[in-house]
Amino acid sequence: RNSRPAYLIIKILNMGRRPARCYRYIKNKPYPKSRFNRGVPDPKIRIYDCGNKKAPAAEFPTCVHIVSWEQEQIGSEALEAARIAANKYLVSKVGKDLFHLKVRVHPWHVTRVNKMLTCAGADRLQTGMRGAFGKAQGKCARVYLGSILMSVRVKHKDVRKAQEALRRAKFKFAGRQKIFVSYKFGFTKYSKKQVRDYGREGRLIKDGTFYRVVGHKGPLSRLPLFKNLRNQE
Repeated sequence: RNSRPAYLIIKILNMGRRPARCYRYIKNKPYPKSRFNRGVPDPKIRIYDCGNKKAPAAEFPTCVHIVSWEQEQIGSEALEAARIAANKYLVSKVGKDLFHLKVRVHPWHVTRVNKMLTCAGADRLQTGMRGAFGKAQGKCARVYLGSILMSVRVKHKDVRKAQEALRRAKFKFAGRQKIFVSYKFGFTKYSKKQVRDYGREGRLIKDGTFYRVVGHKGPLSRLPLFKNLRNQE
C-alpha cells in the first residue's frame, strides 16, 4: 500500500527571471498594459534623460545615435543597464553637465510567463498546455531595423567619447546595433547648414532643446529683421 501522506505541499516554481532569449523575437500581437491587462509590474527603466537635459539647443551641436540593425524585443532591464553604462562613462570622461543622453524607445509590450508547479505529485494537478496563457512577467520595447535606441548630444570635441559610451551600451543589448554620428544639429530635425542659414535670416526661434523656424507665410512683423527695422525708425 502507498504510504504517501494525504496532503501535498505545493510550491510555485521560482527560478528567477527567464533569460532574454526567451522574449527576443517579435511573434504575437502587441500586448500593452490596459484595463484588460492589469497587474503588470513596473518597467525597470524609470529615467529616460540623463546629464544636462535643460541645456539649450546651441550648447550641444553634435549628436550620436545607437541604431538597431534588426527586428527584436529589448527588455526594460537591458535598457536600464545600457543607460547606466553610457551615463557612467560620460560623467567620468566628459562631465555631468557637458552632455545630454536620451533613451528613445519605451517598453510598452508586456511579456508573459506560464508558471509551473514543482513538488511531489504536482503532475496530478498540472494541466500542461491547457489554459497556457501566462501571467504578466515584465515589459519590453519592440524595435525594428533602423529604430534609434539611444541618442546623446555633446560638444564637437567630445564626439569620440560619446561614441565610446554608446559602444559600451551596445553590450547590454541582444542582436546587432550600429553607431552613427548624425549630420543634424543636436536633437533638432535641421542640419547644421540649415541652422546656420536660418540663423542668418533671423528665422530661428529657440524652443528649449529644439529650434522652431519661422515660415515664409504670415505677418512680417513677427520676423526679428522687421522688428529691428522698426526699432531703428
